Order: sequence, then C-alpha cells, then structure tokens
Amino acid sequence: MTTLPRPTTELSADDARRLALRAQGFLGAPDRRAGVRGVLRRLGAVQLDTISVLARSHELVPYARLGAVGRRAVEDAYWTDTHAFEYWSHAACLLPVEEWPHFAFRRRAYRDRPHWNHELPDGTYDQVIKQLRSEGPLTATELGGAKRTSEWWDWSGTKVAVERALMYGEVVCVERRGWKRVYDLAERAVPQALLHDELDDAECLRRLVRLAGQALGVGTRADIADYHRLKGEQVDAVIADSGLVPVTVAGWGRPAWADPAALADPPRGRHRTTLLSPFDSLIWERARTERVFGFTHRLEAYVPKPKRVYGYFAMPILAGGRLVGRVDPAREGSTLVARQLTLEGPKAAPAAARALVEAASWVECTDVRVERVDAPELRGAVTAELAALLA
Repeated sequence: MTTLPRPTTELSADDARRLALRAQGFLGAPDRRAGVRGVLRRLGAVQLDTISVLARSHELVPYARLGAVGRRAVEDAYWTDTHAFEYWSHAACLLPVEEWPHFAFRRRAYRDRPHWNHELPDGTYDQVIKQLRSEGPLTATELGGAKRTSEWWDWSGTKVAVERALMYGEVVCVERRGWKRVYDLAERAVPQALLHDELDDAECLRRLVRLAGQALGVGTRADIADYHRLKGEQVDAVIADSGLVPVTVAGWGRPAWADPAALADPPRGRHRTTLLSPFDSLIWERARTERVFGFTHRLEAYVPKPKRVYGYFAMPILAGGRLVGRVDPAREGSTLVARQLTLEGPKAAPAAARALVEAASWVECTDVRVERVDAPELRGAVTAELAALLA
C-alpha cells in the first residue's frame, strides 16, 4: 500500500455511526428541494433489483430518506431528461449522469477483457446498433427477442449483443418498461459534454474513491472498495490523492478514511425512523453493517423457505440512529401485512409501528396487520401502538 500520513483524528464507534447516518441522508433535515435526484447525487449509486414487495428497491431508497415521495415522481426523477444512467457499480445501479466519464475505466476493462459465456452470431452486434440508430429506443424483445428458450439464462444473440454494447458504453438503458431495459445509443442519451472516455484509470478511480468516502462518511479500505466494487489495489493506488483523510475508529481494528468536510461539521439533527430496503447503501455491505450497527443483515429471498430466519424480504427498521428490528412485509389488498416482525426489545415497538404505518400510507394501504412477532410478549405493545396510529 501507498505510505500514508498517520491519522490525527480519533473517532468513537458512535462518532463513526453518526457520520455514516448523516452521509447517507438519515440524520438531519432531508433536502426535499433536491428531492430524488439529490438523493441519487448524494449516494452516488442506487442499486436496482427485480424483487418488488412494497416497491422496488430503487423506489424504497429515496422513500427511506424523504418520506412519502410519489412513486411516479421517483421514476421521473431518475429517467426524465437523462439525469441517471444504469451501469455496473456496486451491482446494477442507477448512477448520476455526470459520473459517466468516471466509469471509463470499467468500460475499457470490459472492451479489453472479453469474458462472455454466450455466443454472439456474426453481424448481430452491428445489426443491433443499426436498428437502435434507425428506430430509436427499444427493448431487447423489440430488437428481435430477449431469449432463445424459456430458460432465464438462455439469452438470444440480440440480447447478448445489446448487453455487450451497454457494458462497452455504446448503448445505455434510458428507462425501465415493465422492468425491461429500454436501450438507446449513448450518443443520443448522454449529454455531449459528458460523452467521452478521456479520463485515465487513475483519475476515474480517484473520483470514485472520493465519492465512496463521502457517501460513507467514514470507511475502511474494504468499505470504500466495495461501494463501487473496486479492487483493493485500485483503492490503494489512489487513496492518498483522493482527498480523504486517515482516521482511527475505536473498535474497528482496521485503518479508516473519512471525508474531511464531514469531520469539520459534527453530525446533529433529527434521526429518521423508517424501513430500509435490503439493498439500501446504508446496509448493503454485511461486514460494515455488523461493525457500525452491531446488526447482522442478510437477504433471505434466495434462501430455501425452511431455512429462512427473518423472512423473504426482511427490511431492517431504522430508528434513533440504530437498527432496532426487521419486518418481512407483504400486501393483501389495502392491508400491509407484517408476516414476521423481529424486534431488539420493548423500546423498538413504537418505532416499528410508526415505520409500518408510514410505509402503509406510502403504498396506499389503509390498514396494517401483524401476523407473527418473534418475541410474543411484544405483540401487545406493537398492536397497541398500531391501533393508536391508525385511529
């Protein structure tokens, strides 16, 4: 690793937790004027996922920070006038369009290191580009078919070609239609001033490391690398010039870096009480979540049902700057159903009830029903709180 100056700032574990909460938009007054686009710029990446329970994850992320923002407004904020583009970051993510130049390093890597498991028939790539140029934005189905068979992994040559073009940066996803990507040429969709790969790898990496540090507030090398799925050695090569400063955090046992602007302004303000998507960037890295919050978080949607502990889509409950429980939600008509509610203790009951009622209102449910509480002695407290809030 590059030789770095010794840390001059020592943070307590609570300091680090508050820095993380503020950096992620959960401590202090939310910037409602900046809205969903402001959330995206602040986080630098909003993860996409196919699962939809209360809503899809990219809707849940701004909701968790801003409250009951209109769901149509969320989609419009991302896609209207090309304020975002979809690309591989932490996973498949929505990214602020102004960061397009800083993913040049990844586009180059995809072009230089073919690793495709699907065959691409001769001429298919050029045909896809020609069709998009002449017909405008299209789904893979409209381009000629997304799959060869009913198997989810068995892409058609057209789908392989357009996904390859997306990774190369010649094509972008300009919206999701029924969760299908709608593709267009980057030359039409990305503002001309941003449409270039002129930045070298080091400049791209410096920017992404700095953005990750700002979005985290404070993080270890592994935290910073994971935010945009960089390699550890890529972080090492640029962190000294990233603008982040080395710090120590009590109990972390590893070197850490922080955003100097965050250190200069101690976190204060009101804590948000809300349900979190399992794919929220506050908690998407399991080891960091355990280190910062003392809370083990794992998505169990892909775990066989008999082996699930907390439920299919268990959403952590954030209150008072702590993760105080989990709820596995569902919808039945106009009722939000908590299939399973797991709380850290009696003090979590009011927060869980408030979070459930607010989420129900957001998805236009008028009632909340709790099916199971892991600690049966807490059912009465939760039920009473819900009754008072729904009265």
